[in-house]
Amino acid sequence: MTTLLYTHPVSFDHITPPGHPEQVARLEAIETALSAPPFQSLIRPEPPIATLDHVRLGHSRTYFERIENAQPTDGWAQLDGDTFMAPGSFEAALRAIGGNVDAVDRVIAGEARNAFVACRPPGHHAEKATPMGFCLFSTVAIAAIHAANAHGLDRIAVLDFDVHHGNGTQDVLWHESRVRFVSSHQMPLYPGSGGIHQKGAFGQVINIPLEEATGGEVMQEAWERVISAEIEPYEPQLVLVSAGFDAHRRDPLAGLQWETEDFAWLAHRICDLADKCCDGRVVSSLEGGYDLEALGDSVGAYVNVMMERGA
Repeated sequence: MTTLLYTHPVSFDHITPPGHPEQVARLEAIETALSAPPFQSLIRPEPPIATLDHVRLGHSRTYFERIENAQPTDGWAQLDGDTFMAPGSFEAALRAIGGNVDAVDRVIAGEARNAFVACRPPGHHAEKATPMGFCLFSTVAIAAIHAANAHGLDRIAVLDFDVHHGNGTQDVLWHESRVRFVSSHQMPLYPGSGGIHQKGAFGQVINIPLEEATGGEVMQEAWERVISAEIEPYEPQLVLVSAGFDAHRRDPLAGLQWETEDFAWLAHRICDLADKCCDGRVVSSLEGGYDLEALGDSVGAYVNVMMERGA
């Protein structure tokens, strides 16, 4: 067994305007971190291009065509206040979905214990009919519904530890009884959703709002409480992770105080859950993280644990 790492050159073609925090340099920092000797054993499949059928698991055909037609031939198209497309963005977004879908298929088939999809753009803010927050498609939600439809799973856990609430994932999964969604996030903060009263159509949504300046100890207590009381008894058959690293204390877009070691702790706790419930099957997908040094360090710490636990 091993860990899969999904990257693709087209992720670097999703170019945002100068000064935009969701920039190509994020992937460069991750590639640098994961080029170190401890990561040489990672298996690197090519993320395929997702099909319309994949996208329609989370969005309508009309929405798919809207995003496709919005892509410019040069420069940028601005979809909202902070969400942009460049000439390579549409394929990049489809390969981010395709990487997650392929990782789900391979992990369920037993080809690997876990996977990390390091593609851009991120996805957890994209709602059914609305691109927002740097995101075009709801990547992880689509992967979860694919796992349910294609593999007959009816207990899938989606865990989101990005500093911003996963409003898009929540929106797409709101009426999905086969998936339990948990998001920890700073609150108040963009996008403004994620209160504990938001529970999903079947009570399957769990939000963990955290006050500004919350550190790793409180975070660990909160996640331990939810995993022990809500997720382990659920006995998920697969664990998907929206892995955002912008809760790091050095991140410029928020105000939580997590350290690099906290992301290693999360990786261990998620693997504990997966080992107990689903033969270690975990697929993680890159979301936020905007301090480049902290991002590289945190992804490295997280993936290193996944490799150790997936061996």
